[in-house]
Amino acid sequence: MTGFRFLGLMKPVAFLLPEVTAPDRKVPFKERLLWTSIALFVFLVCSQIPVYGIVAKQGSSDPLYWMRVILASNRGTLMELGISPIIMSGMVMQLLAGSKMIEVDQTLREDRALFGAAQKLFAYLTALGQAVAFVLSGMYGDVREIGAIGSLLIIAQLFFASVVVTLLDDVLTKGYGLGSGISLFIATNICESIVWKSFSPTTLNTGRGAEFEGAVVALFHLLASRPDKVQALKEAFYRAHAPNLTNVIATLVIFCVVIYFQRFQVDLPIKNQKVRGQEGSYAIKLFYTSNIPIILQTALVSNLYFFSQLLYRRWRSNLFVNLLGQWADSEFGEASVPVGGLAYYLSPPKSASDIWTDPVHALMYILFVLVSCALFSKNWIEISGQSARDVARQLRDSQMQFRGYRETSLLAVLNMYIPTAATLGGMCIGALTVVADFLGAIGSGTGILLAVTIVYSYAEMMQKEREKGNVFF
Repeated sequence: MTGFRFLGLMKPVAFLLPEVTAPDRKVPFKERLLWTSIALFVFLVCSQIPVYGIVAKQGSSDPLYWMRVILASNRGTLMELGISPIIMSGMVMQLLAGSKMIEVDQTLREDRALFGAAQKLFAYLTALGQAVAFVLSGMYGDVREIGAIGSLLIIAQLFFASVVVTLLDDVLTKGYGLGSGISLFIATNICESIVWKSFSPTTLNTGRGAEFEGAVVALFHLLASRPDKVQALKEAFYRAHAPNLTNVIATLVIFCVVIYFQRFQVDLPIKNQKVRGQEGSYAIKLFYTSNIPIILQTALVSNLYFFSQLLYRRWRSNLFVNLLGQWADSEFGEASVPVGGLAYYLSPPKSASDIWTDPVHALMYILFVLVSCALFSKNWIEISGQSARDVARQLRDSQMQFRGYRETSLLAVLNMYIPTAATLGGMCIGALTVVADFLGAIGSGTGILLAVTIVYSYAEMMQKEREKGNVFF
């Protein structure tokens, strides 16, 4: 009863929330592709429009640098908050529903609508709270210098940009587009970073003359401008102050490895109990929980980094604050880097040489990533409705059973595979993230894993549409 009373509180406000109505017809594939392109275009435009009224000094370190990879955010623009309000509200509501703190009957249309409204309202409140916190923390400059009207204007810009992102996600998930806005924007943000760092035409002043930021462009420039071609080639592969060819090759290798692992799955033959001849298979993939473990692990570490930086700037002489993390400005880039404390041991080594100079740091990082991803993956299936018990109930409701087993064996068979796939898959995702970080892949190991899994899911979606005859070309 408590859960339904909670959802009942949403009835008076549900109609006030902006919402995209579901289509009353089957949207053609070309039209879905068009709406997906429009949503992506709006997101990219907002990612380049600066927030009006900022007076913060250029070159200051970015406290949210470590979180932006999973937030699809761009510093100082309308996409400052990115998709963080949607992710936070979605995870919180899934946790509340999965742990039965609120009761939601997904078979009832009214419950689904009220649950979606509650999730959307929480996203708007989160966006408003984050916008206020960013302004008051001095992220955009001294509040006294910005002024009351300027502060309200910045908050309004960030809030309404988040509303637009929420509506764009609605457009895609309601059936007008392909996939979801969250996946699309994350993949776009990461792929944009990889392409830019590989082919960027901007120049850097290194003290030895101008160099191009893009690794591939820098290769041709160094070969053309340096008399010693061997030294130029060596510098293009190993330069430390900007992306290099080793980073690009590592990125491509990790892409191929992740795609290879995506094909690992166990197909369990199933049949209908009532209809003879209706048979199929239930696939349990190695990456059973997809990219959820690395998203949760990165969110946890990123929040630790964020609060550790804020505390260290204010009370750097405090013993507890130093144990939590010690920070220093990076020589290159705009981020502060951990140099001590818990935050340091949970951060990836900067290069392969750091593994030999500080093996304890490398070992702690590897153990943390593997164990945390495995635990997050195993626990996520319980609160997201993907556990063996939930799948058995779904198959039983569909009157399906495994061939060669009795109906009562559904749960026993699934318990043999699903928990193992979730735990092992989470550890594999963590291991690939570690390898990518050690090799120096562009966009970090987390970014590569997210980009590949999302792009692969879109490829599978396109393949299914092609099989149905919905070919765009």
